[in-house]
Amino acid sequence: MSRLNSPAELEEFRQGILSKRDPDKPCITLCTGSACLASGSAGVAEAIEAEIEKQGLQGQVEIRKTGCHGFCERGPIIVKNPEGICYFQIEPGDVPEIFSETVKEKKIVERLLYSDPDSGEKIVHEDEIPFYKNQERLVFGSNGSIDPKSIEDYLAIGGYGALAKALVGMSAEEVLEEVKKSNLRGRGGGGFPAGIKWEGSRNAPGDIKYVIVNADEGDPGAYMDRSLLEGNPHTILEGLTIGAYAVGACEGYIYVRQEYPLAVENVMLAIKRAEELGFLGENILGSGFNFKVIVHQGAGAFVCGESTALMTALEGRVGEPRPKYIRSNIRGLWNRPSVLNNVETWANVPLIISKGAEWFTQFGTEGSKGTKIFSLVGKITNTGLVEVPMGMTLRDIIFKIGGGIPGGKKFKAVQTGGPSGGCIPEELLDLEVGFDELSKAGSMMGSGGMIVLDEDTCMVDVARYFMAFLADESCGKCVPCREGLRQMLKILTNITEGRGKEGDIELLEELSETAKEAALCALGQSAPNPFLSTLRYFRDEYEAHIKEKRCPALSCKELIAYYIDPDKCQACGRCLKNCPAEAIIGGKKKIHIIDQEKCTKCGTCFEVCPAKFAAVTKISGVPVPPPVPEEERTVIKKSKKQ
Repeated sequence: MSRLNSPAELEEFRQGILSKRDPDKPCITLCTGSACLASGSAGVAEAIEAEIEKQGLQGQVEIRKTGCHGFCERGPIIVKNPEGICYFQIEPGDVPEIFSETVKEKKIVERLLYSDPDSGEKIVHEDEIPFYKNQERLVFGSNGSIDPKSIEDYLAIGGYGALAKALVGMSAEEVLEEVKKSNLRGRGGGGFPAGIKWEGSRNAPGDIKYVIVNADEGDPGAYMDRSLLEGNPHTILEGLTIGAYAVGACEGYIYVRQEYPLAVENVMLAIKRAEELGFLGENILGSGFNFKVIVHQGAGAFVCGESTALMTALEGRVGEPRPKYIRSNIRGLWNRPSVLNNVETWANVPLIISKGAEWFTQFGTEGSKGTKIFSLVGKITNTGLVEVPMGMTLRDIIFKIGGGIPGGKKFKAVQTGGPSGGCIPEELLDLEVGFDELSKAGSMMGSGGMIVLDEDTCMVDVARYFMAFLADESCGKCVPCREGLRQMLKILTNITEGRGKEGDIELLEELSETAKEAALCALGQSAPNPFLSTLRYFRDEYEAHIKEKRCPALSCKELIAYYIDPDKCQACGRCLKNCPAEAIIGGKKKIHIIDQEKCTKCGTCFEVCPAKFAAVTKISGVPVPPPVPEEERTVIKKSKKQ
């Protein structure tokens, strides 16, 4: 494969790829992103390949192993093209039927289709499924149609066309101006305008400058950047190269956490193929522009997602933040101008250059343009990655796309922005999602984590959970973070375990203000957000824990107890047989009771008690009724048996 030395050669090569592809040829695209691999898509791939060989269909049916399709709740996912028939939760045993019915006879296997939970209607095409049809998949859409290991697939959908346009048809200043006009804001957390950041580096003194991809995605439950790198690494490389051209950098880095082995593998292969074809290296597409990319695997410290800590780690030192007396776009990596943006931000750049800033700004709100990919997880029916235009309401994301709360439970809050974000209550469900809107509500966009919480969630415990995560991930360099977060965690833990006291809330507020004002980096400065937001909207839960020693959500283990209602117990013996602590006393035809001293509050009795009896109840903040005396526990009355 020879290097392409001009946009004309690139276009000729692209047309050569397209001329060899038959749009009517049967093609099965199989999701092989990390989520579907965990659900068994590797076995499905083997079954498809074996079935093609068994039926002698080599060359007649194509299998394309793609990146994440987004609907992770229903993986493994396959799509039979060109008809666009979408099947979910595929197992290797389903493959022969798919070939005999769908591939050969062009019939639908209805049991593998998406079934609408309300109407029961079977939906054939991916874009008609509510989860997908309410999205705007500008950045993420190609993930489900191309093989991330094939540069030809990327070129076939127009890949590297934006790079050719920028290098040959635009000056660096024009590229920079287009990004500024788009008002693209960083998708990694702070939401700082990318164009202004780039301009600062371009105008900074010095001949050596750097561009960096922040793929150190460490938020619990978030995997947007991981899926983009796994499924479409070339679009990040293309965006990075365009950014390097605009800034005047000849060297770029991709800082990716080591826990993302598939992303590392795919991006390393993408760099190799891009170098072979001349999209990286010397004299790219005959433009005279030189650029190389180096992959650095991080050790997994959450704090290395912070810009200065990441750059310190790139320099080969311990990843600790440093004071930002001068911004890193002026003096960053090795004290040279350095532009750092996250994966999703770079992935937007080719779209802006190829389609224009005016096209890009038609999506979103006045202050937040374009789309945003969210990791929709938690107590939600449809778990997965969703891409929506800025300005869509939380209600639409959670209920139209996410399918609402499973099990008939009530929505309580949604936590956005990762561990440093905040919790937004039900009364703000109609809030439009945007950088400024979320910030005003006491939360933040962050990198795009969105954790849905239902009525069974204790908001005090949510604050404690995230505080524990941040205290553990603190690098310990500055006192407000190292000591302050530990003290906040200790107080929150005491509250959830029934040891809270008057004055704890005020002390937590004081510690929060200290951390916000005095911590060295954004980890410490934003760490109080989960506490402050839950206190703002759920103060009554804090007061119930402290004053009444009661958890309203019946969640905090130390504040709850399990009790068997003697009027409902049918002596079926399920709780007795399943109790791991042997804390249940009972026998044949005898009302069961729980020995509160032995009970470990694991909840097994509550889970195994038949719903038709519902004899085991969970209580908090009130005394447990005394056990039924032995002489009154004897025979279950006939009326109970009936």
